[in-house]
Amino acid sequence: MADKTKAHIRYKNEAGEIVPGVTTILKILNKPALVKWANNLGLQGIDSNKYVDDKAAIGTLAHAMVEAYLKGEKADTGDYSANQISQAENSLLSFFEWEEGRRIKVIKLEEPLVGGGFGGTIDCYCELDGVLTLLDFKTGKAIYPEMTYQLAAYRELLAFHDLGTDQCRILRIGRNEDEGFEEKILTNLERETEVFYHCLSIYELQKKLRRG
Repeated sequence: MADKTKAHIRYKNEAGEIVPGVTTILKILNKPALVKWANNLGLQGIDSNKYVDDKAAIGTLAHAMVEAYLKGEKADTGDYSANQISQAENSLLSFFEWEEGRRIKVIKLEEPLVGGGFGGTIDCYCELDGVLTLLDFKTGKAIYPEMTYQLAAYRELLAFHDLGTDQCRILRIGRNEDEGFEEKILTNLERETEVFYHCLSIYELQKKLRRG
């Protein structure tokens, strides 16, 4: 079956103008580890583009499964292969284990927000055991610094809409047993927020340079 990845969202401000998304802005950051990783795949005879597309599809489905669960629904898996479904279900099981014994009251789920000249789609904004919490779900092998910059930007978007956040959490829900589970709790994102805004400034300057 065909791979299915998350549709690209076009964010618009109140004036109807298109603004960049958080992930697009953070792409200006250099990621040398990715170059080495892609080269290693090539040496193994693996097409890195197809590999990334497959992993992205699994990540998208894992997000959809968690979202559907929190809504009391069931995710549509019709466009995914049996292997993709199996790995996404592993991510969902990791979420179940983390959730056990916790109280989650969802306020916003997979909702696009715009403010401050950029946009983004938060995974989950909720009351977690009574604490206002921003949750970001990641599939993969590790939590990288740019993920915290992304989280800081999402917190800013919530603030633009007068939604307070007492804590932010990245939940890494691995696609298999080897990737496992990891949680990062952040209460102070001052420096990460500063990094994001520097990236936004550079992004806007680069856009002006391209226009001449």
